[in-house]
Amino acid sequence: MPARRGYAPSVTAGDQDWDRRTRQETETQRLDRNWASLIQELRVVQTGVQFLIGSLLILPFQAGFATLSQPMRLLYLATVAAAMGATVFLVAPVAWHRILFRRHRLGNIVAAAHRCAMAGITLLGLALTGATMLVTQAVAGPVAGVVSGAVVATLFAVAWMLAPLRWRHVSDRSDG
Repeated sequence: MPARRGYAPSVTAGDQDWDRRTRQETETQRLDRNWASLIQELRVVQTGVQFLIGSLLILPFQAGFATLSQPMRLLYLATVAAAMGATVFLVAPVAWHRILFRRHRLGNIVAAAHRCAMAGITLLGLALTGATMLVTQAVAGPVAGVVSGAVVATLFAVAWMLAPLRWRHVSDRSDG
């Protein structure tokens, strides 16, 4: 099927052939399935991001917030910015779908939503790392805060990015 205007497929021709042969699905059915999977994934992370933002937004109104050092305030602001950015990217596909509803642009939406989900997940990892650093530093001091941040950032990088990318690379090599 020819590419739609402005649509850059995120799957290879081999994947499309596999979907047709194995799943007996058309491109439209594949897009519908991909959209449904993506929306379900976004539902999971949106709840966590919203809870994180709610928790972060009440902090400046707590009595102890005034005693934070300048570096901790900057870390707090960076954490809030990452959480807000995650929200923007994780909710954007829903807005696009509403705006482009019945415009036959699902291919564009799925491709762009995939990129938004990846950006949102990355920002969520940064926000959670910053929140971990803030809490640990407040409880156990700056060295513990930095160590906890490094550990959490490493866990996110391995679990959310490196392991699936490695599996993807191994799969790509075995496919061809």
